[in-house]
Amino acid sequence: MSSTVTTPLPLNVVCSGGQPPLNPASTIPLFKWRLLIAYDGTNYAGWQYQASPPTVQCAIEKALTVATKLDRKDLNLVGAGRTDTGVHAWGQVAHFVTPYNYDALDGVHAALNGLLPPDIRVMEMSPALPHFHARFSAEGKIYRYSIYNSPVMDPFQRSYAYHSVYKLNAAVMADAAMYFTGKHDFSSFANAIRNDGVRNPIKTISRFEVTERGPLLTLEVEGSGFLYRQVRNMVALLIQIGREAIPPDIVPQILEARDRKELAKYALSMPPHGLSLVEVKYNKEHLKLPADCPPVSLGRRHTISKCKLPYY
Repeated sequence: MSSTVTTPLPLNVVCSGGQPPLNPASTIPLFKWRLLIAYDGTNYAGWQYQASPPTVQCAIEKALTVATKLDRKDLNLVGAGRTDTGVHAWGQVAHFVTPYNYDALDGVHAALNGLLPPDIRVMEMSPALPHFHARFSAEGKIYRYSIYNSPVMDPFQRSYAYHSVYKLNAAVMADAAMYFTGKHDFSSFANAIRNDGVRNPIKTISRFEVTERGPLLTLEVEGSGFLYRQVRNMVALLIQIGREAIPPDIVPQILEARDRKELAKYALSMPPHGLSLVEVKYNKEHLKLPADCPPVSLGRRHTISKCKLPYY
């Protein structure tokens, strides 16, 4: 790694918009770093760390331990959300900490991408304020589900879009999607919770758009948060409505039931490969850059020297 690493700052030195957070186990200040990550989730059992099978968090932590020479427990890598097995991301966000500051981030950014498998990339690396938290600072998320609506599947879309051989009425689906907007109890659209404890089923959806471009349908939803498999379950119902098997006004009826069994009467959950995490939304105050810290790294650009090339 070509970046220069400085020694930890004294506790009375102001950095990162204030004193760096302290390691609870010692008096060493910790410096926080934010990652913007994109990945093809095909070969991974989701984001969340587990010993086996491979996960995206495992791969990133492995790269970080080599690049930083720190143990994974010291890095304390946290992601904005736990994408499921096979789900992709363009805009996953995570943070980690180090006991030292960096003078520049291009080197460590390049090192991470050099160590990661080609289906995972750190798109951006930046310093973060002490109070920033990838998960708890998030104010909303945008997900997109892609459907290839044609008798024959495009082989280049097979890993990123669900194939529907039935002709779907995109206009009717768009009308039905509007019933989801606003503040609702989404208990009917949540699968059993995965060891997360009891989660608040009340969520607010600010936007749910259905866009048709030739055979490709994209369903993009933005909300304050989502329950386990909520997006895939909402899409499953919209597909049945798009097939004109059930009317659009079935949506409020299922919402009011607040029972997952009610949805199961009409639709099954969709497969994960059509789903992508597009963006995690944060308050601008949480995204401010710390004072006296290195600039954001968008990746290192290589240039060709102006020396004369050999002539053949």
